[in-house]
Amino acid sequence: MTTARRARPEDFLELLERSQRGKLKLYLGFAAGVGKTFRMLEEAHQLRKRGVDVVGALVETHGRADTAALIDGLEMVPERQVEYRGVVVKELDLDGVLARQPAIAIVDEIPHTNAPGSRNRKRYQDVQDLLTAGIHVIGAMNVQHLESLNDLIERATGVRVRETVPDTFLELTDQVVNLDLSVEDLLDRLRAGKIYAPEKVAWAVEHFFQGTNLTTLRELALREVAESLERTAADGKGAGKPVAGGARTRGRLMVCLSSNPPRGAALLRRASRMAGRLNTDWFAVYVETPGEAPDRIDAETQRHLLDNLELARQLGAEVVRLRSHDPAAALLDFARSHRVSDIMVGRSRQAWWRQALRRSVAQRLVDEESDLDLHLVGVEEEGDRP
Repeated sequence: MTTARRARPEDFLELLERSQRGKLKLYLGFAAGVGKTFRMLEEAHQLRKRGVDVVGALVETHGRADTAALIDGLEMVPERQVEYRGVVVKELDLDGVLARQPAIAIVDEIPHTNAPGSRNRKRYQDVQDLLTAGIHVIGAMNVQHLESLNDLIERATGVRVRETVPDTFLELTDQVVNLDLSVEDLLDRLRAGKIYAPEKVAWAVEHFFQGTNLTTLRELALREVAESLERTAADGKGAGKPVAGGARTRGRLMVCLSSNPPRGAALLRRASRMAGRLNTDWFAVYVETPGEAPDRIDAETQRHLLDNLELARQLGAEVVRLRSHDPAAALLDFARSHRVSDIMVGRSRQAWWRQALRRSVAQRLVDEESDLDLHLVGVEEEGDRP
């Protein structure tokens, strides 16, 4: 993945000429109004002038006049009109774009959830289908929609982001452009009515567009691009591969799951972020004991387990299910045989006397393995089954 703060259209053209698979360029922002759609449309016009076959697959102007003006002169694939709960909504016409087969498609609001009856549940999946078909995509989204940041965003801003994109989607990106803008400039644009209609400005300032929220999101966007650049540089140097003399770089990360851990989703998101910082592959490992066989655990626990395993896959983990009477021994055997260097475990909330009577898995991992780094993660339990 290459990252840039301002990439020229010809830079993306060079990527296209070197590949048969569709390439993805992503404009990443930290809030509405930083200029993602505007910049995408500007680039579309520049590419069109160079003779590139580019179409608008889905563009959201949000009523902004300067953005809407840039649609003029661009070919737009008509959107699908879908009636949902008595309201007609517009969706990307995936079949229409595939039939048109342009060189490049412009796709806005990538984290969007499609209306029921669509071929895919999420728009990012539509983008994946376009890439598979050899169509290059220029898209846009905000950093708070990354799945692994979901808990962090909620803690920092008090807002739970409902529409998310798995981090594995970001790994498909060939070029990331961070649209940075000072918080003061963004708030000036908001008050001037350039982001939302005047009647919505006061509400926005009192809620999501608070200065502290925007500062946090801006820092996260800058960090995400910086970490992407670091991962790309490390990949170019063969990070994670064996080197001469038998030495090796840091190994893989393993996160340990139980059948229904408190805040299991939060633990997985933390693991995904850590794997990204370490630039390594990671495993989500669940050890099924005889007492946790599928026919012996209740339906709710089974649902929690399956949800967590699916989330782990979406975040990029390799999911592993083991069977053993001794979870700690099974986890250590797996770690030693799969070049794991770091183990992440959710911190137990049991009373001290319960832990004293029966050592927890985490405590056994500490006692029995000195060559691995063990990360005990405390996560909030609010809203989860104890």
